[in-house]
Amino acid sequence: MEEPPSTSKRAIGTDQSTSKKSTSKIASGTSKATTKKLQRQVPLKPTKATPTPSKKELNKNPVEGFSAGLIDDNDLYRWEVLIIGPPDTLYEGGVFKAHLTFPKDYPLRPPKMKFITEIWHPNVDKNGDVCISILHEPGEDKYGYEKPEERWLPIHTVETIMISVISMLADPNGDSPANVDAAKEWREDRNGEFKRKVARCVRKSQETAFE
Repeated sequence: MEEPPSTSKRAIGTDQSTSKKSTSKIASGTSKATTKKLQRQVPLKPTKATPTPSKKELNKNPVEGFSAGLIDDNDLYRWEVLIIGPPDTLYEGGVFKAHLTFPKDYPLRPPKMKFITEIWHPNVDKNGDVCISILHEPGEDKYGYEKPEERWLPIHTVETIMISVISMLADPNGDSPANVDAAKEWREDRNGEFKRKVARCVRKSQETAFE
């Protein structure tokens, strides 16, 4: 088992300081080229499964646009992440806080992800729960919508989850929404009501990110 990280809650995946003064610096730290790279990146080789979420792999392959650490240094199964809204999207400038809760039989089953910061998005329900393929239980989709390889696999890590979430912010999936109202607005009034609600969430996230 990995040793718990230090009690300082050191950020992973970004070298930016988590202070109010650095919010704009962090938000602008993910370039357009990096965002496109994140959207394309997939694991090429299976990594050795570990019984608990591991920071070592993440430190070897840092992903721009987020930081992560343990909520409680004595609990390796509960993580807190800060996700920076991708550039050139409606979420740009946002600093969204979320929790990752890993099951005891990880990596055989996926973690649950929940936004603590309010966010308006087709693939995040109104309670903050994230609904994307990579976080769905492994195996066949009984509705036939997703292929097994699109769902959770034991090779996935915090890194690949975060890449998928950043991609989700840049390119919502309106065909399988968790928030039906947000999906409807995204399809029919993307630059109107949907944009206004997202902008309000971005402003609120900046105000509350480091509380």
